[in-house]
Amino acid sequence: MLKLDAHASGRHFLHIPGPSPVPSRVLRAISYQTIDHRGPEFGQLGLKLLEDIKRIFKTKHSVIIYSSSGTGAWEAALVNTLSAGDHVLMYETGQFATLWKNMADKLGIYAEFLGKPGLEGWRRGVDAKLIEERLKKDTEHKIKAVCVVHNETSTGVTSNIAAVRKAMDDAKHPALLMVDTISGLASADYCHDAWGVDVTVSGSQKGLMLPPGLGFNALSPKALEANKKATLPKAFWAWDEILVSNKTGYWPTTPSTNLLYGLHEAIAMIESEGMDAVFARHQRLAKACRAAVTAWGLEILCQEPEVYSPVLTGVMLPEGFDADALRKLIQERYNLSLGTGLGKLKGRAFRIGHLGDCNELSLLAALSGCEMGMTAFGIPLKGSGVLAAQELLR
Repeated sequence: MLKLDAHASGRHFLHIPGPSPVPSRVLRAISYQTIDHRGPEFGQLGLKLLEDIKRIFKTKHSVIIYSSSGTGAWEAALVNTLSAGDHVLMYETGQFATLWKNMADKLGIYAEFLGKPGLEGWRRGVDAKLIEERLKKDTEHKIKAVCVVHNETSTGVTSNIAAVRKAMDDAKHPALLMVDTISGLASADYCHDAWGVDVTVSGSQKGLMLPPGLGFNALSPKALEANKKATLPKAFWAWDEILVSNKTGYWPTTPSTNLLYGLHEAIAMIESEGMDAVFARHQRLAKACRAAVTAWGLEILCQEPEVYSPVLTGVMLPEGFDADALRKLIQERYNLSLGTGLGKLKGRAFRIGHLGDCNELSLLAALSGCEMGMTAFGIPLKGSGVLAAQELLR
């Protein structure tokens, strides 16, 4: 029989950059009895959630909640706003930007990839100037959308979305702005309305502290206008039917009732702490994690301090050391899960998640496991990252 909870004694330390640990309060809420998703009690829950989630995205406009992963929300953003053969400009910052681009290709959209060559582009944020220059050359306005990742989970880079919006405005270009903040939402400050985003994509399993299974599209009036002309095939993802049902707190298909219970509790937790306090906590933990990496004498994956992620820290290993073999050793010895290197970074880096339900002692335990594991693995360390992080957090 498959054992789903067979970890060694003590807690399992989940420090991948999502799914993140689910708080006990949220787990208890998810365990409530399922109710009739067409009944009056559910309608009240739906109306409240659809209003509450707007505050998390910092928008006054509609937010659609799907029973899906963030990948599904990517697809929904594209098929609801574009038509076959449309030209979109996407910026390569890492593996997830690459996967979104690959999806656009499969949907019959012409996706132009912008960015710096090789691994260099994966270690830096979006260069808004490059976007502005490219849009200025598009005098016929063939580019229908600009798609960027806010917090690139594969690299630990949080790009400046306000700068992208300014670049588009300076270029006087009418393209839609679509942003993936799947790992950024509720961990890094994000302002859908103030930053002029047309479609924001997110998911439940990162800063919202839920299991995977909910995807989100936050919309703008401009996106809804584009939706009227979009001809890519869509059925489950179609905004129009969902928005009509949402007016009374319901969905046209069966929603993930118990995950919605969890979302209600997660939003209550975030707002009880205060969103600004949540963001400050993430920044503080991230700074401590980077202090540890520096004390070890290792390279932080992100090479631009101004776009260091508060969600995760990528760590480059010296030549000759296999990051996946290191991760395996750490998991087996210390019951600690770390993020793998993705795409161009496979075997070269690992990622430490410090998002969601994470505090000082959680992070210090993870750093201790990393330090013991690297020492056992034979990686020469300059000093103690745990002590450096303690000093900062003290």
